[in-house]
Amino acid sequence: MKGYKKYYLTKIGWYLVTLLVALVLNFILPRMMPGNPVDAIAQSAIAPGMEQTAVEKVLADYRAKFGLDKPLYVQFFNFVFNALRGDFGISLSNYPRPISDLLKACVGWTIALQLPAIIVGWILGNVLGAVAAYIKGVFDKVILPLFMFLGNFPAFGMATVLLYIFAVYLKIAPTGGGYGYDLLPSFSWTFFKSLLAHYQLPFWSMVLITIGGQAIGMRSMSIYELNADYVKYSRFLGIKDRKIVGYVFRNAMLPQITGLAMSLGTMIGGNIVAETIFNYPGIGSTMLKAIGNRDYPLISASTLVITIMVLIANLAVEILYGLIDPRIKAAQQDT
Repeated sequence: MKGYKKYYLTKIGWYLVTLLVALVLNFILPRMMPGNPVDAIAQSAIAPGMEQTAVEKVLADYRAKFGLDKPLYVQFFNFVFNALRGDFGISLSNYPRPISDLLKACVGWTIALQLPAIIVGWILGNVLGAVAAYIKGVFDKVILPLFMFLGNFPAFGMATVLLYIFAVYLKIAPTGGGYGYDLLPSFSWTFFKSLLAHYQLPFWSMVLITIGGQAIGMRSMSIYELNADYVKYSRFLGIKDRKIVGYVFRNAMLPQITGLAMSLGTMIGGNIVAETIFNYPGIGSTMLKAIGNRDYPLISASTLVITIMVLIANLAVEILYGLIDPRIKAAQQDT
């Protein structure tokens, strides 16, 4: 593992720098939004005809309660310190509910939806690309172009099309939500069926736009590897084609893993848009409502959680890539 030490330390260092920049942006950008939601909350505590001095006192009390009476740099350090403890403060639009409670209620939904969708889309795309390169025929001339066409749909476009076809026109799928509005979460078969029914459209809207891009990349790399000199030499030596193809597709997979890491941010961002179309109870819907209510503590916390999810996923892919590709270890040992 010595050959990997420098590689992993370098990667982790850059991810920590990225996280620091994300912390700064997540704190500053929402606070640049026009309007002051704290004053809107305070208005509910102001009685009609109240004297101006009393009104100012109420507003000052609320600003102090949310820490807005302190300088911006003090607010930032408080934000970072509290975030490290998992405390993001009180939601302005759901006052007095803590933001951590809101995030706990929606992050699990997002992970359960997006992680399987990204993995399934990536696997199906790579299998389709490999088959299109090796077998060709209908896979290369019909199926691959079809998924390339679907892959060019924006996330909200694919979600809207599936919603109209299956929920509005055919009426065989629910229009939105995570489960039936007449149900409460429970370990029952009725709730599980409702959960699965509401899961289908958001899941497949994400998978379908992922397959095409992954397939075309895998096809190109597979064709390149199939025409490489080592393949021709191996066939000349009489090595079985099945064994050669195994090495070909293993080599072709390496750039695809890198491509997965590079596209994770775009995938997760697009998938969050799909969540809002289906009103799925994930972090995307929560963040959209927070933006509409100018709830910048909740916006900061939501975007920070999304950023951390993307960074962790990318780091996991980088670690996997380092373990799969022996050239990385060799390169680190040479330096």
